Amino acid sequence: MLRTEEALKTVLDSVSPLTHLETVELHSASGRVLGVDIYADTDLPGFDNSAMDGYAVAASDTVPAVPGEPVLLRVVDEIPAGGRPTRELGRAEAARIMTGAPLPTGADAVVMVEDTETISENGTELVRITGSVAPGENARRAGEDVRSGDLVMSRGRLIRPVDIGLLAALGCAAVRVVRPPEVAVLSTGSELVGIADTPAPGQVRDANSIALCAGVAACGCLPLNLGYVTDNEGELASKIAEGLRHDMFLVTGGVSVGKFDMVKQALAAAGADVKFWKVAIKPGKPLVFAVHDGRPVFGLPGNPVSALVAFEVFVKPALAKLRGRTELAEPEVSAVIEDDFQKKPGRRHFVRVQVSVRDGRYHAKVTGPQGSGMLSSMVRANGLAVIPEEAEVVRKGESVRVRLIAGLGDSPHAGTVPSDEPDCRDCDAFRLQTVSPLLWAGEPDCGGEGGGQEADRTVLEMQQWSVQV
Repeated sequence: MLRTEEALKTVLDSVSPLTHLETVELHSASGRVLGVDIYADTDLPGFDNSAMDGYAVAASDTVPAVPGEPVLLRVVDEIPAGGRPTRELGRAEAARIMTGAPLPTGADAVVMVEDTETISENGTELVRITGSVAPGENARRAGEDVRSGDLVMSRGRLIRPVDIGLLAALGCAAVRVVRPPEVAVLSTGSELVGIADTPAPGQVRDANSIALCAGVAACGCLPLNLGYVTDNEGELASKIAEGLRHDMFLVTGGVSVGKFDMVKQALAAAGADVKFWKVAIKPGKPLVFAVHDGRPVFGLPGNPVSALVAFEVFVKPALAKLRGRTELAEPEVSAVIEDDFQKKPGRRHFVRVQVSVRDGRYHAKVTGPQGSGMLSSMVRANGLAVIPEEAEVVRKGESVRVRLIAGLGDSPHAGTVPSDEPDCRDCDAFRLQTVSPLLWAGEPDCGGEGGGQEADRTVLEMQQWSVQV
């Protein structure tokens, strides 16, 4: 069996980004992948302007203003946001100015309105300045945010709402983005019935294809649900031929060692080059990866949590690369486990945990039984604690890694973020680029995937954030 890193490298080395671009209106571009570099053709801001409501002044005219010894300046203009100055400022003159309004010639700073008092002497409006300002204080200089000619965003970037704002400020009404991949999804198994049907004894509803399609959509791709097929070679071959026509093909079930597990052989018969079968992880060991005509094909386990973990670890990065994204890594934190955790050596374990913040620390609690069909424990999870292959016992107090899966259950940042760590509530790790819809029920994994030790709680410390920037 391949180790996780070997299998993932094989997957990513086999995936080529889509090259077809399309133009979309800016308001529809959020969540898409930028297909071209974008350069600014103007400065931002486009003119010197005020960062405060107050008075535009020459900073030298405010020295040595202090409380008790104010400086008096003559008010000669009023500049609202959207307006323009009507004159230059001379010595000992000021202009009343609103936030965002352009600075008049002769002004190089703004005194906040809170540090002023207006008076009238012989019909002349004066402003009393009670605190001096330095040149540039409370002022925004033209081009201090973006200079004309700057590379603003690089191709391969996942476009976020804040990116939309910057592009709008630059006048980009439309952008070139990568075409979203079409991903075919097929469930296999003679035990399957439709989700609206009542299963007879020995049957289960086909939740996998629905859930996988939802996961594909959550990754910004276009799912095509091929439904489910029985364990019949002819029917399976026909559906596989259909699925192989798309940018990626996901098949769930039929990839283990049972008599009716025919997916690997059927893919090979259809001309797919099978790169590997079985990965040293738990859950998710029976995993097929193949390539057909340059397009990636995954044979995922039929059990719910096994398929979810395989999707999280292998399919999501492949989809990201297929979409043209340049950042493929998922967010991880360091975890100090609070209870002993025992396992057999040889496979990497992904343990479902609920991460929260309390008492200034990150905490993670195992969400319940770790069997491959335990839907309830997955519903409550928002992270996967990663236990290394060679480990047999992880003792309380030892460090482990945890993959955060924002969107599964509640955000780990529902509480207070530790004061000595970065506030990650605004970081890209918490975009809903996750597989939260991949929640479904199933049977214990035939490869010994069921069961597993439970740890009551894990304490987390921030280690790193691998995010799209």
